[in-house]
Amino acid sequence: MPSFPSRRRVLAVGAGAALGAGALGTSALPATASPAAPGRSVGREETRSLDELYRAALAEGGKLVVYAGGDTPTQQDGTKAAFRDRFPDIDLTLIVDYSKYHDVRVDNQFATDTLVPDVVQFQTLHDFDRWNWQGRLLHYKPAGFSKVYDKFKDPDGAWVATGAIAFSFLYSTTAVGSDVRLTPRDLVDPKWKGRIASSYPHDDDAVLYLYSLYARTYGWDWVARLAAQDVRFARGSNTPGEAVFGGQKAIGIGTAGSAVGSSPVRFVIDDGHPFMAWGQRTAVLKQARNSTAAKLFLNWQLSTERQNGSFNGWSVRTDVTPPAGLKPIWEYPNAHLDGFPRFMADRAEVERWKQTFALYFGEVKGDPTPGVLGLHPGA
Repeated sequence: MPSFPSRRRVLAVGAGAALGAGALGTSALPATASPAAPGRSVGREETRSLDELYRAALAEGGKLVVYAGGDTPTQQDGTKAAFRDRFPDIDLTLIVDYSKYHDVRVDNQFATDTLVPDVVQFQTLHDFDRWNWQGRLLHYKPAGFSKVYDKFKDPDGAWVATGAIAFSFLYSTTAVGSDVRLTPRDLVDPKWKGRIASSYPHDDDAVLYLYSLYARTYGWDWVARLAAQDVRFARGSNTPGEAVFGGQKAIGIGTAGSAVGSSPVRFVIDDGHPFMAWGQRTAVLKQARNSTAAKLFLNWQLSTERQNGSFNGWSVRTDVTPPAGLKPIWEYPNAHLDGFPRFMADRAEVERWKQTFALYFGEVKGDPTPGVLGLHPGA
């Protein structure tokens, strides 16, 4: 367990804010939930082609509803367009919102027997383990399941990661210098004061985990010095990148990016310095109205064509080679792939980290959603 600084010490370094919301733990599992039998192999991989699944989905009714985690309503427009182009007669509804809001909706729909989505694709990794324990997920293995990295799938097919995502910091080589290689340790240099944007660590659990890695690696004095850097915090992991690409800030912390290509913005994954990555889990709900279309969506997302076209070059499949200059994401020990699922599962620990960073950075004074974050922690 990490050694968290005392409240007295936190306030002494200038956070200057009182935490108003109490910590909430994980919701209790219902007494009627039935855990899946551990180690039980469920079915073989899908053998139907995408075209065969498409025809079967049309015969089923031709509709599909997907809840996807993301920062903005338009963030998955490319996915929607590509799916509709490939399967034009499927009536796809793909709704993007923060995963921590989507999972609450789904839980409420389970409780009220009003389920809307057929597929869920979220960052809240712990929800998939809980829903599997409750018997809410359809155990299904899409084509290519055996080629997915082992830790990116439930062995019984309750869920599978369809995208590999990494968060780190990035910077403009125009603003910083094309010959400069910044590391996280350098972000506290006074020369960058007022030139850094970040997403709120207390508002997004992946960003929170990244900040926890920084604190563990560089120490709390580093965190205190960063708090003095006049960092511009904003809601959404998209905002740091937008600030850097838009020329408003030189550096962005807590955002996704690509470590390949000739962009004037550099996404940092250097050896010896932490970043974080995870497999974005996707599952078909057992009560899905459109289960065949849901299976079509999973098979399409895991297809080599889709996996070869990932925005950051990383795939969840072991048989897809990343572009030159990249290794498979699981070959980066500094990506802490194993750590993020453990972090997400310990909701009390997540709350302690949130409160600590809120005090350091004074975020509670400008909480982006007062009264909401305390209801259901985690992004």
